[in-house]
Amino acid sequence: MRSKAQFKTHPIHPMLIAFPMAFLFAAPAFDIAGTFSGWPRAWTTGAYMSVAAVLSGLAAGVPGFIDYLYVIPPNSSAKQRATQHMAVNVTALVLVAVGWAFRDWSSLKPQMIAVILEAAALSIVTYGGWLGGTLVYRNQIGVDHRYANAGKWRELQLEGRPGETVAINGAADLKPGQMMLLRVGDKDHRIVLARTNDGYAAFDDHCTHKGGTLAGGVLACDTVTCPWHGSQFSVKDGSVRSGPAEKPIATYRVEESGGDVRVIIPEG
Repeated sequence: MRSKAQFKTHPIHPMLIAFPMAFLFAAPAFDIAGTFSGWPRAWTTGAYMSVAAVLSGLAAGVPGFIDYLYVIPPNSSAKQRATQHMAVNVTALVLVAVGWAFRDWSSLKPQMIAVILEAAALSIVTYGGWLGGTLVYRNQIGVDHRYANAGKWRELQLEGRPGETVAINGAADLKPGQMMLLRVGDKDHRIVLARTNDGYAAFDDHCTHKGGTLAGGVLACDTVTCPWHGSQFSVKDGSVRSGPAEKPIATYRVEESGGDVRVIIPEG
């Protein structure tokens, strides 16, 4: 699903994470080299590297947190994984920051516990990187894959009360086989508007297997395929056409009148 924090469609978070990873590796390396060799310049460099690790980690976390709020599907396995990813990386930065309490402030020489904390942070953030890789390569977070004739990624924020019929701007621009994501009321309620060969269909943007985003899937022959594990659903009645999903998805009524396409805002 396309990243919200992006530059010319390129997600910013993956661009920045190389910096804290490099600094988190360099800090204990220089501190160990300086401490065991009695080389003050080395442990001074390690001290600066630890500061750079925390600052660059915080900078990298900002676009990551934006995608956490607005891109990762709510109530999904990816959301749980992303929460763990964030907690692990924040913990690593906290450990490095706490390590400064165990340095001599005049010489910046670290005590052994500071080096241990830095090494622990490096181990923890490595696990965080594994979680981040799973989010990208398995859950396709920040990945805007386009299948044949899918068109550009489209999103729209809907405002209105439950039960109210709302016109969908840009719906007429959809071609058969294309979809757009509708955010209803708040970021945690999302539905998909799809153009089929004989009209329009609306359904939950939530695969009933692991919560994958269906707006980021593939639409063909009135069937939407979840990009995570391949579950398929009918966009007409929400029934399961192929597992591993076992439960159907919710569908919503779409009205066409006077050239306008309208969706009834669902309850809840």
